[in-house]
Amino acid sequence: DVTEIEEREAQAKQEEQIMKEQELSNLLHEKRYLKALGLAISLDRPHTVLMVVKAILKEADGRKHLEENIVRLRKDQKEAVLTFLVTWNTNSRNCHEAQAVVETLLKHEAPDSLLQYSGIKSAVESLLPYT
Repeated sequence: DVTEIEEREAQAKQEEQIMKEQELSNLLHEKRYLKALGLAISLDRPHTVLMVVKAILKEADGRKHLEENIVRLRKDQKEAVLTFLVTWNTNSRNCHEAQAVVETLLKHEAPDSLLQYSGIKSAVESLLPYT
C-alpha cells in the first residue's frame, strides 16, 4: 500500500510550499528584491512577480533598481518574466510595470540574445497591439 507514502510526500510538498511563501514574504519585507523575484518566478507566480516589480518601482530611484534586479536574473528567469509581462501589459493598471520591464530587457539584452529566448516571437506579437 503506497497511499501512506503518497500522503507523506504530498504533505511534505505542501509544507515546503508554505515555507517558500513565508520566505517570500520575509524577502519582500526586508526589501531583498532580487531573491524575492527569483523565488516568485520559481514558484510560477506572475502576480507575485508583478507585486515585487511594483514594490521596486515605488522605491526612490525605482527604475534604476528595477534595471539592476532584472539584469541580474538568469536567462530562464528573464524568459519567465517576459511571458508574465505579456499578460500584465494587457491590463491598463499593470501596463506601466510591464513596459518598464520590457524597456530594461531591450536596453540590456543584445537582439541576438533576445532572439534565443523561448517564446520571444509570440511575446512580441502579443505586446505590439498594447504597446
